[in-house]
Amino acid sequence: MVEERMGDCWSHTKDQFDNLEKHTQWGIEFVEKYTKFVKERSEIETNYAKQIRNLSKKYQPKKNSREEEESKYTFCRAFLTTLNELNDYAGQHEVIAENLTSQIILELSRYLQDLKTERKSHFHDGRKAQQHIESSWKQLEACKRRFERDCKEADRAQQYFEKMDADINVTKADVEKARQQAQMRHQMAADSKGEYSSYLQKFNQEQNDHYFTIIPTIFQKLQDMEERRIERIGLCMKTFADVDRQVLPIVGKCLDGMTKAAESIEPKTDSKQVVESYKSGFEPPGDVEFEDYGQAMKRAASETSLSNTREGKEKPPGKTKPKLWPFIKNKNKLSLKLITLNSHVRNLIEGSGPEDFSHLPPEQRRKKLQGKIDELNKDIQKEMDQRDALTKMKDVYVKNPQMGDPASVDPRLSEIAQTIEKLQSEVQKFEGWLAEVEERMPSKSDTHRRSGIYETQNNTTVSNNCAQDRESPDGSYTEEQTSETQVKANTHPIPTTTTPEFDDEFDDEETLPTIGTCKALYPFEGHNEGTISVAEGELLYVIEEDKGDGWTRVRRNEDEEGYVPTSYVEVFLETNAKGAMTYI
Repeated sequence: MVEERMGDCWSHTKDQFDNLEKHTQWGIEFVEKYTKFVKERSEIETNYAKQIRNLSKKYQPKKNSREEEESKYTFCRAFLTTLNELNDYAGQHEVIAENLTSQIILELSRYLQDLKTERKSHFHDGRKAQQHIESSWKQLEACKRRFERDCKEADRAQQYFEKMDADINVTKADVEKARQQAQMRHQMAADSKGEYSSYLQKFNQEQNDHYFTIIPTIFQKLQDMEERRIERIGLCMKTFADVDRQVLPIVGKCLDGMTKAAESIEPKTDSKQVVESYKSGFEPPGDVEFEDYGQAMKRAASETSLSNTREGKEKPPGKTKPKLWPFIKNKNKLSLKLITLNSHVRNLIEGSGPEDFSHLPPEQRRKKLQGKIDELNKDIQKEMDQRDALTKMKDVYVKNPQMGDPASVDPRLSEIAQTIEKLQSEVQKFEGWLAEVEERMPSKSDTHRRSGIYETQNNTTVSNNCAQDRESPDGSYTEEQTSETQVKANTHPIPTTTTPEFDDEFDDEETLPTIGTCKALYPFEGHNEGTISVAEGELLYVIEEDKGDGWTRVRRNEDEEGYVPTSYVEVFLETNAKGAMTYI
């Protein structure tokens, strides 16, 4: 039997058609509920990632002098690294949301449509089978009632015939008529009996097929459908967990990056940086001489104290005003000293004052002047790069007139030449002020500072303005300069690069030097033009740092180079690479 072959299947519930219909409908509603649950989880991940990105962006350093000062401290750099790692961390939550949508929500939505269609088909077949068996039952009942009626009519006709046959007053014709009527009724009852018996046998067969073949088959299909639904829900729940598990390694690396940034904080280095940033270069005041009562106090003041004028003019004896260290309390003179000091500090913070920074203390003035010189050197190098690029383009136009008119480049070359000349004069002016400050600093009187001399405009490199045997602009002695101009101070010339708009036109550009190495943290498929594919753990050479656009230029060998996402690699910059000075 089919039922025995199926074992513990839904065929045992053949009399529970309505209940199974309700159960399968509840199963579909459960799938819809789970889909809605995953969708809300995906929205939460998306909103969370958005909020994390906004938070990271909100606290990113702004482009101003205050943030540049803060970048000198290790705890500020650690915080910036934490923000960058947090931004990558937010990206992983976006990946979770995308995977939940593509792997669960969309799949379940399509599956729900197929499930509803299949369920509808099966229950349509079941209802059709029920209607057929109910129709057969009605026909059987009709045959049964007709047979019962014919039997009763036959009995009455037989009784009437017997009554007429026993009555002596009835004619023979009436008796014969009653006999024929009785026989006819008996024949009709016999026919109804045969019809009833035949239809009963047919109904029993149909009923047997209905309950043991048709309905079990339909219910078996429904059972298979329900089991597939449950299995699909289980797979989706597993995927729900796997989606999170897949991003755990990258999330872990983000957290490791935050931990590493926190461990890189050096309190002593930061405290020394405060000294380097704010030391004034003034010498402490001398001892106060004892004088008799009634005479004005004299003081052996330092020539570099706050109360001295820049010209250092000597005043006649007896008319010299007593000079006090700014924080020595001297009755009514304290207020005036504090006002002068506050004005000095305010000018230092706001950056206002004369062009030569003469309002600043010697050490701070020297740093400002050196920073201004470095900034001008950068501008000069940029202009020279543009000039070289335009020169190359002009040569191309000369060789290939169909590409453009060489004369169209001359106005721009003239403008750049004027700009370079103006910037070089500005550099010379600030170098003169810098030399003046260095001569007046007693603690640095024996330090020889040399300023770079710019060559003619046809040169492609800019000399450094200060030799490496002096202090850096921040007041600390170092060989690791902090600007592009200081990099170009080496005796080895640095290959010039064209501006971005001319990169595609000149393929004969010199090979960029290696400035460090990097290790691929994740695999990257470089499908786009200018990118390069890397495998996880692969070591490459760095030839160009991230310029703020999220891409680092690397080289695998002499012929293979391209860009990779900065967040996919761990960069190790060296102090010396390929003969050129670089930075860590």
